[in-house]
Amino acid sequence: MLNFDRRLRAVALALALLFMLGGGRIAAAADLPDTILYGVAYYDEYTPTDRVEEDARMMQAAGITVVRIAESTWGTLEPQPGVFDFSHVDRTLAAMQRHGIKVIVGTPTYAVPTWLAREHPNVLVVTPKGRAEYGWRQNMDITDPDYRRAAERVIVALVDHVKDHPAVIGYQVDNETKAYGTSGPNVQAAFVADMKRRWPDLDVLNKAYGLDYWSNRINRWEDFPSVNGSINASLSNAFARFQRGLVTDFLAWQAGLVRAHARPDQFITHNFDFAWRGHSFGVQPEVNHWEAAKALDVAGVDIYHPSQDKLTGAEIAFGGDVSRSVRDGQNYLVLETEAQGFPEWTPYPGQLRLQAFSHLASGANMVEYWHWASTSNAIETYWRGVLSQDYRPNAVYEEAKTIGADLKRLGPKLVNMKKRNRVAIYVSNTALSAFDSFKISPDVGYNDVLRPYYDALYRMNVEVDFLSPSSKTPLSDYQLIVVPALYAASDAEIDRLNAYAKAGGHLVYTFKSGFTDENTKVRYTPQPGGITEAAGVRYEQFTKPEGVSLDGDPFAVGDKDNTARWWMEFLTPTTATVVARYKHPSWPAYAAMTRNAYGKGEVAYVGFMPTDAVIEKILAGEARRAGVELPQARFPVIVRGGQLSNGRAVRYVLNYSAAPQRLAGGAGAGTELLSGRKVEAGQALDLPPWGVAIIEATGR
Repeated sequence: MLNFDRRLRAVALALALLFMLGGGRIAAAADLPDTILYGVAYYDEYTPTDRVEEDARMMQAAGITVVRIAESTWGTLEPQPGVFDFSHVDRTLAAMQRHGIKVIVGTPTYAVPTWLAREHPNVLVVTPKGRAEYGWRQNMDITDPDYRRAAERVIVALVDHVKDHPAVIGYQVDNETKAYGTSGPNVQAAFVADMKRRWPDLDVLNKAYGLDYWSNRINRWEDFPSVNGSINASLSNAFARFQRGLVTDFLAWQAGLVRAHARPDQFITHNFDFAWRGHSFGVQPEVNHWEAAKALDVAGVDIYHPSQDKLTGAEIAFGGDVSRSVRDGQNYLVLETEAQGFPEWTPYPGQLRLQAFSHLASGANMVEYWHWASTSNAIETYWRGVLSQDYRPNAVYEEAKTIGADLKRLGPKLVNMKKRNRVAIYVSNTALSAFDSFKISPDVGYNDVLRPYYDALYRMNVEVDFLSPSSKTPLSDYQLIVVPALYAASDAEIDRLNAYAKAGGHLVYTFKSGFTDENTKVRYTPQPGGITEAAGVRYEQFTKPEGVSLDGDPFAVGDKDNTARWWMEFLTPTTATVVARYKHPSWPAYAAMTRNAYGKGEVAYVGFMPTDAVIEKILAGEARRAGVELPQARFPVIVRGGQLSNGRAVRYVLNYSAAPQRLAGGAGAGTELLSGRKVEAGQALDLPPWGVAIIEATGR
């Protein structure tokens, strides 16, 4: 019992830190890159022979300017409690310094050493499936006081050891952090304490969450059950919010420790990742990136994507746009992306260059591969780095050298490119958790609705930012805001969006928006709840469509694509104009999509899940109505850009195709930076297969 009480007090302290540190105290003096950094993750601990000097020499020859080290090797850094061995770190720092390569040091806390699991088995996370076994990384309870105490010891010792080394420019706190499903008694107790603060009156809580259902009512705080068996989405999603808060707290706690010991000019970052679908896919359900990023100096990201014939650049752009948006437009660092990766990702010639410059086109200030050389054993044996297991130069290394050479010339010019996008997509972790509590089908969740809308804009070369309830960027900065599947949202959140439209903005809501409040309780009003007036539409019924088309093919996409999929709401306009109607022999011709004049703006409502072709037509139409200029170029030619630090516009022109492509109207008058050749206004731009061009505009 004493041990449990001690752990509970530690969790309470951690929760207090959430409020103290989570507000985002930023080290203003930290030096962020003044050029594009090009790097790799490097592990001297993994190498088959003593070759750190040779590796550093090869990196320098390839134009590598930064390496990330140490984040995976706690058991090597601290082989026994309080006994430290920094020899691998020192060897790497010395070799990199000799070859002019900077270093980002990772805190090694995401993979716990064997001795910690043996001495304190309680550090292994307890999930609804029970306590984790040792072996996998990220198997710990990030709230456990014994884990925290050991993590603090190694963090402080490591930072104190390396902070004065001239090669060290920054720190990565932890690695792709999540709560890992932690839900043991200590976490359940902390959750109850959090709920007491949020809901001082149990009667109000019971009503808000509908806990009378199946006798789930909580009449005393002492009776509050574990949520692991909950059938109540309101309670389960409150716990999911709490778990995301634990991640925010944990990263803020680590950032606070590092900041207290690091040099003022060294930055702090973290490598956020995304929902996974065999590659980076969508909004991360287990972390609120907007909140967690507040404690950092600069956001970092891991982006992995399909390659070869499946390389489209959409995942690179999506990950970059989210990462840039979580700190309201700040440039970001790509801390991990693939060089070779899975065997099916071995890039075609030219694709490594295309990928690297695609990251920069979204606003990245660094591109770093995971990792330098492939490991020879364990689970990631066949996840290959720049080099394969033989550590010899190969085609990927030779192509990396061309990127390094270009970035040496152009990095100071290309760094800190700024974007001013006129279209945004509004996303929400609360809506994600709620939507996925009632998935349309097992393989259709929130991100499956979001990504087709993003991808359609990407194919049309309409660049976007992402907004969330935590964003500081004013909604009025955008001419068009797309709101996919906002299934759970507060009245205030919806009022803010509707007010944007009323003041002259253009909103596009999709189906299942506004249905529940922020507590995942269905609104006791005509649907779509608080959107009803702004959208000028209501509905009472919905279904999963089978054999339902759109009457008259209103978007001119042909029979195959002129269908409703996954979900359809039977819309009845009140003040809205019908844009499309359903066609089915057994149902009246309910509206499928409407558009409503609202104040000085417009609100479109899409009451079904369209095919990709229809989504593209819908968004093109709404963008034009919002006054957004649509580029002539379409996928596979992708054009992205912004404004350089010198005030000039820059355009990255990317060919995601195995065939040569031509940008008929060109990318404006200026200089193609990779080749140095001049281009005239209106001059056609020819791109080789998987080719890239970067046009710096003439004048400001």
